[in-house]
Formats: sequence, C-alpha cells, structure tokens
Amino acid sequence: MTWWDALVRAGAVPASYVPPASMGGGRTDADDGAEPGADLVEGDAVEVHAVAPSASPPASFLDGIEQWKVVGYDGVLPVVRAYVAAAVRRRGEDRRLRTTFEGERDFAIAPLAGMTPERRRALTAHCPDVVEISIEAGTQPGRMLELARRAVDSARQALERDLAERALARLGDAEWLVVDGLLSVSGKLAGHPRALGVIKSHGAQFFTGMDLERALTVPAGHRTSVFRARGGHARNEVYSWYLRLWPWQGNDLLYGLLRIEARADRGTIATATGTSGWLLAERAPLATPDTRWDRLLYPIHDVETYLKARAPRDLLASRASRLPRTGT
Repeated sequence: MTWWDALVRAGAVPASYVPPASMGGGRTDADDGAEPGADLVEGDAVEVHAVAPSASPPASFLDGIEQWKVVGYDGVLPVVRAYVAAAVRRRGEDRRLRTTFEGERDFAIAPLAGMTPERRRALTAHCPDVVEISIEAGTQPGRMLELARRAVDSARQALERDLAERALARLGDAEWLVVDGLLSVSGKLAGHPRALGVIKSHGAQFFTGMDLERALTVPAGHRTSVFRARGGHARNEVYSWYLRLWPWQGNDLLYGLLRIEARADRGTIATATGTSGWLLAERAPLATPDTRWDRLLYPIHDVETYLKARAPRDLLASRASRLPRTGT
C-alpha cells in the first residue's frame, strides 16, 4: 500500500492533478531578492564579440528534473507527491556520455499542522520523507501549491548542488563541468576555474537602455562583454555573458540565447571567447524534439532524457479524458 492509499483510507479525498507549474518551461534566473544588475568587467559598454565553433574539451554535464502532483485533499488542504532527480554524465574519448553520479528523491509535501490528526498520522506513518509547508489560517489552496512548487525546486536544487560538488572533486586536470542553471548557488561551483553555468530561461534582466538592447539582440555566433552579475539570485559572485546559438530574427528576442556563468576571475575574461566557441559547438546535434532545442545544449538534453526515462510514470499528467462519465 502506498502512502497516498493510506491517506485516502484515513478519509482524504483522492486526487490526480498535475499543476501547470510542474510540467514545463524550466526554472528562470529570477529571484525574490534584490533587483538584478551588472557591473561590466570587460570594456566600458556592452560590446559584441564574434565566436567560432571549436573542439570541445573533456567535459561532464549536470542536469536535474522535477515532477509533482496533488494526490489527495484533507478538506481543502492539498497533499503533494514529488519526485526530483539529477545526474552527471561524462563524455568519454568515444564521445559517448556515461553516468558518473546520480541521485533521486521521492517524497510528500503537506501542510501537516493544518491536517486532521488521523490523516496526518496516516501520512507520516507510511511516508518516511515528508516536507512540511507552513501556512496561516485561511491560506488559499492556490497559495499552498506555490509553496509546494518552491519546496520541490529547493529539493531539486539541493540534489543538483550535492552532485555537482561531488563531481568537482573528481574532475580531471583539463576537464570541465557544465551545469544547467545558476553556478552562483554554490560557493564551490562559483569558485572553480572549470565550472560553467548555462542559463536558458531569462527571468532577470541585468542591463537597461542601449546596453540591454545590445545584450538581447546579440547576433548568432557572438557573445557579449563579460559582466559581474548582481542581485538576489547571485548568492556567490560570478562573471557572466550572453551567447547566441541561433539567429533570433524572425523568431523571438530570446530565441537561441544563453547566459553563461563562470568564476569571477580575470582569467574568465581572457578565455570567454574560447569557452563560448566550444559551447557553441555543443548545439549539435539538435536537441529535438524538445521545444527548447534552440537554447538546449545537446549534452544537457541527453542528461535530461536519461533522467526522464527513469522517472516514475504515474507522476505524469494522464492522457485520459477528465470529462465526467454520463453513461450515454
């Protein structure tokens, strides 16, 4: 018997609802902290530099996934089942990617203090891993789902950070670690000379005026000047720049646009064009059929595909009709 079956036996109403927030789009680099900004460390204004694709060095790639859905209600209090997983896959001399580190966590999220005693006991007795979300009296169910989303994201981030730091300890002398997401969430990652963060969802804007226009209209095969990222999301100091993989004209302003994070060091500026060159080469083969293929490096796509193939199938949105059965 699963813990959600035990919860229903204790009187909870069964549910099978996958919120839109759990199904896609990925995370952005936006944060609830201070307003983001930038200090240029290369030049006096945002400039554009040509980049040529180049051979990739030995590298490992890290990505993670998250899935969650409401499996029951105690009154109007949603109880969520969540799953997060992450992996590091290293590219060998034969160019094939092989898993070196991986981890997963399958857990419940619930407002335990607000639940009825019998349903709280059923949940905690049958589920060894419960994350409690704190709510005030009168908190709306929609707000609880947002708190659940944050709890899932926090769990995924912690797992990714743990695997990344373990992978750093095993990197070869010339090997790189490329992380899908912010490098600045970890002091060890942010301070490593061969660690890169690749951000493909742009919730934070670091410039204004003409600098913003130059940054977001950088042509394909070009990068911007390097800058120091400021703001609530930058928990550890990093240098950053924008890199365009594919032409955006006729598509969208953010089409094919990545933001790269690297160690805050003068050496990062000197090697930014070369680093961008081998990252540019990682756009092939195309990461299709993923809808984000224009901003998704193929090795990152490979890691995500690996993880999704091993994830629980019952956490996905059902394709069955949700229309009521009328008997006609």
